Amino acid sequence: MTTYTITLSDAEDKALHVVAMSAQDWIDNAVHERCRIAIEEIVSAEVQRKLAAGESITGSKDDIVMAADIESAAERQTRMEAEQAAILAGA
Repeated sequence: MTTYTITLSDAEDKALHVVAMSAQDWIDNAVHERCRIAIEEIVSAEVQRKLAAGESITGSKDDIVMAADIESAAERQTRMEAEQAAILAGA
């Protein structure tokens, strides 16, 4: 389990309380919903990949996500920057 901490300025905290009864509940809901969407995307892509490869699909959604060979956003950004640099160097 991972714990994240967020720091808001006084103005940000005041503004968040205009749209949320509980800032913590709103933040928790936003993060959990984004994670749920990403899990669905990863599982869908893995199921399609496995079906195309004739592989069996086993385990829970969490198991599928943990076993998936996927790039993080940071890894993807680094790869794309390297590809862009290579293109520019060849131009």
